[in-house]
Amino acid sequence: MKPFRAPTFVRPDSQTSEPPLKKRRVSSDQHSSSDAASSRKPLNTVKNPAPPQVTPSGGNGNYYTVLWRKYTTKKNKTWDGDGVLAVVGGYAALTDSDTGKEIGKGACARPLLPGSALSIGGKEIEIEAVIDKADYLAGRMFLGTAASAPVEQSKRLEPGYKPPASGKPKLKKAGGMFGAAIADFEDKEVPEYKPSASRKQQFKTPLLSNTVMPPQSNPSVPQPRHDPTLPNALVMKRLTSCPKGKQIVDVVVDPVLSKHLREHQREGVKFLYECVMGMRCEGEGAIMADEMGLGKTLQTITLLWTLMKQNPIYESQPVITKALIVCPAGLVDNWKREIRKWLGNERVGVFVANGKDKKITNFTMGKAYNIMIIGYEMLRTVQAELKKGVGVDIVIADEGHRLKTANNKAMLAIQSLNTERRIILSGTPLQNDLGEFYTAIDFVNPGLLGQRSAFKRTFEAPILRSRQPEASESELEKGEARWKELVNLTSRFMIRRTAEVLSKYLPPKTEHIVFVKPTKAQAETYRAILASPIFAVALGNTDMALQLIMVLKKICNSPSLLKTTKDGEATPSEMLQTLLPLIPPHVLNSHASSTKLRLLDSLVHRIYTTTEEKIVIVSNYTTTLDMIERLLVSLSYTFLRLDGSTPANKRQALVEKFNKTPKAASFAFLLSAKSGGVGLNLIGASRIVLFDIDWNPATDLQAMARIHRDGQRRPVKIYRFLVQGSIDEKIYQRQVMKMGLANAVVDNKASASSFSKEELRDLFRLDEREGCQTHDLLGCTCDCQGSPEIKLEAEVLEEEEDTYPSLKPASQVDMDVQESKIKARRAAKQPKLRMLMEYRHINTKVLKEGSSALDEDDMALAVDDDVFLEVLKQPECNVGFLLTKSSS
Repeated sequence: MKPFRAPTFVRPDSQTSEPPLKKRRVSSDQHSSSDAASSRKPLNTVKNPAPPQVTPSGGNGNYYTVLWRKYTTKKNKTWDGDGVLAVVGGYAALTDSDTGKEIGKGACARPLLPGSALSIGGKEIEIEAVIDKADYLAGRMFLGTAASAPVEQSKRLEPGYKPPASGKPKLKKAGGMFGAAIADFEDKEVPEYKPSASRKQQFKTPLLSNTVMPPQSNPSVPQPRHDPTLPNALVMKRLTSCPKGKQIVDVVVDPVLSKHLREHQREGVKFLYECVMGMRCEGEGAIMADEMGLGKTLQTITLLWTLMKQNPIYESQPVITKALIVCPAGLVDNWKREIRKWLGNERVGVFVANGKDKKITNFTMGKAYNIMIIGYEMLRTVQAELKKGVGVDIVIADEGHRLKTANNKAMLAIQSLNTERRIILSGTPLQNDLGEFYTAIDFVNPGLLGQRSAFKRTFEAPILRSRQPEASESELEKGEARWKELVNLTSRFMIRRTAEVLSKYLPPKTEHIVFVKPTKAQAETYRAILASPIFAVALGNTDMALQLIMVLKKICNSPSLLKTTKDGEATPSEMLQTLLPLIPPHVLNSHASSTKLRLLDSLVHRIYTTTEEKIVIVSNYTTTLDMIERLLVSLSYTFLRLDGSTPANKRQALVEKFNKTPKAASFAFLLSAKSGGVGLNLIGASRIVLFDIDWNPATDLQAMARIHRDGQRRPVKIYRFLVQGSIDEKIYQRQVMKMGLANAVVDNKASASSFSKEELRDLFRLDEREGCQTHDLLGCTCDCQGSPEIKLEAEVLEEEEDTYPSLKPASQVDMDVQESKIKARRAAKQPKLRMLMEYRHINTKVLKEGSSALDEDDMALAVDDDVFLEVLKQPECNVGFLLTKSSS
């Protein structure tokens, strides 16, 4: 055993001596302590206030940009991402900037300054900067690059920029007689060749008009292709910078095209040029959302021709070499014809991919074709071949509202081409559905609005929530700010003009929303369906609800349509087999119970016998077109028909035949809205009937614009047939109010679950009360006798001034007036619903009873349609209510 050895770090004396005892306090010490305390001066009281809390202008609440990370014990910590912290009412909410998702929430009562650290919802946070409330409400910090200022120059034209290689070799300057002709060789006919070089043979006058400026003596000065000093010359915006050693030259639209452009079309061409050259935003795409008939095709052709022949960088190859136009199959020939109309056969080569013997390599590898036109369906089969060769420099997507979803096969095919310059042409507003709107924006300018999930949380959800009638003031404020910010951002690359710009070029247009009372047999059939056990099952089953919707829409057209089956179906569906026994056989076997068909019979007969006009009749269903066709045959009226079974190569011939032949050869044109409702020019008719209504407002708007466009010489009359109180009227209300329910059912059956049971119950209800439900929904207090449009603002202002009315006995309160005021306030919250206040409201009872306070001339002025007015006056007329609007 070794002896114990004391530790070396202990002092030697510590082993023997005891630690000193604590000194006991004695009275003398206490006395001395108190003396010292009494002699010491008191401490000065110093205020130590909290750092001033920064409150941005615009109301309560503070908002900050922050860095955040999950809690970790690592030594070297890194931040997980950027975020936005909103502190309102003592509570803080942390939102991720990339996804727009709320990732933390907790109490926060202390002041915050840049550099402050805190913990919220298990996340460590460091404050970066204070942001203004207006910026937070607009959501700018969630957009990244999209929130930056508009780009003033093309991102492609930085120093050292090399123009894209063109399929054409750059020609060197040549001497002799060819030197003067090399600049405009493509626009001239080849001169007659003379082998003798000694003879000075003059050029013959070319067959094509020559607008190219002749070469100048000083080649160092940039010379544009066309003269910018000519009257009405259309000069594009100049770049602000160019590559080193290069010069900027004016880009002037060829006078061959610019002389035909109207003022709004000149602005449209300038807008598209600035977008595809990267002058307006970070991307190089554009959306042209002009209404139908404003000349989107001509503007696009002008843009393509300008880019194919010119470049803002002097002595550089043209901006584009190959252009791809993607459109519905029925419009392929129309595009080819329009290009030939404006540019002729010699200026540009057009390749039409129509599935015949032509090879795609003729376009991708060859130099003869600069423009390719192809249908959406065929594009998917040739996308691999299109990637070969020099590639595609620009893609034009006509009727771009077809690209509705991110997984659309046609969209994926276009995206696989890796073409940055993309343009969508669509005659319908893209704001109807914000999800589809994002898809279109992300297609033309990828990544400009961030991720889809972030867009949905940042913009779509707040905007839709603010449009609900029960939205709070804060939700209304936030939704309005987000909507304005979205419009401001998209206005950089989207242009939208309405048909009002054509008012001085086109004849007036009158639109009638016709509410037709159902026949007795129709109403009984409708009630029998709703009283069946199927109705109760449909309220809880999505698929059954969709089938029941289709059944009720068929009943609105004609109960006899329930007996007909689709092509290829041997027997009706299981639901129809259950419902058919509830309907009397004589109703199923005859179209006489259709109230719409009766009205169409009267209207068509009056038009045919009293006018020289022609008519277009549109339906969404081929079985309905079959029924209308039998009516026209029984009346011995000539007609043409275009539906999904019509071959694509024969459709344009039908359209031209209808437009050019007299009434005796083709009085009516039966049109399927789904297959031929877009892009067709049916100016041979001046009246159009929409026999049924579609969930998607775009389908109806496209069909209505087929006759009111360039070339129309007669006043246009549009009729939309709705069965009063039925599902027709409910669908129309949802179209007008844009509550998000209509578009949810267009192409996605699973989304029908967005209907609640109460909404489905209201959708299926047959309202047989006197009066018009849509008019009651407006809360309008007019006399329904066609008086001019009512100003709703006055009623709302009166209500606001009388916020605290004096108390009255219940017996003196007029409940009808109170209800109308409540409905008026609700309508004021629905801006889209108030568009119906632009119409004249007419109860047709006043026409038959002669009880109108207006005389015959005033009523004729209100209806603005002599033919239809005579139909309304007939005793057997089944029209119950009329909304009419005229541009005359």
